[in-house]
Amino acid sequence: MTIYNLYIFDRNGTCLYYEEWNRRKQSGISQDEEFKLMYGMIFSIKSFISRMSPVDFKDGFLNFCTSAYKLHFYETPSGLKFIANTSLNVDSLKEILQHIYSAIYIEHVVKNPLCQLGKPIDSVIFKSIIDGYIRGLPIFAVE
Repeated sequence: MTIYNLYIFDRNGTCLYYEEWNRRKQSGISQDEEFKLMYGMIFSIKSFISRMSPVDFKDGFLNFCTSAYKLHFYETPSGLKFIANTSLNVDSLKEILQHIYSAIYIEHVVKNPLCQLGKPIDSVIFKSIIDGYIRGLPIFAVE
């Protein structure tokens, strides 16, 4: 089991934070293009699911699997989007992504007067805490 990468987007599609750990294959496009592609895909999937779902569901889109990886998604009420890619055998990361938002993002970005909301996160403390948290998870392993 492993975590490949983590994206944090604001409600306007700006990638505020990106980190990768065990990603073996690169996308072959610029990082900005990758961010646009990821945000556009999430936007489209959410739209598709909300229109095509035969039942009303409160949690919305949480994850999807391909033959190579599993994408996990968590959206806050304010529109922040947390996306993690993992190996296929990883269970839902909903609680982990919620923890990253409430205990790490809120505490070290929102409450930090030096961090500008809506701008990419350049806080060394935030990056260090995220890295330590992810590496400390039981699902984190180098493949």
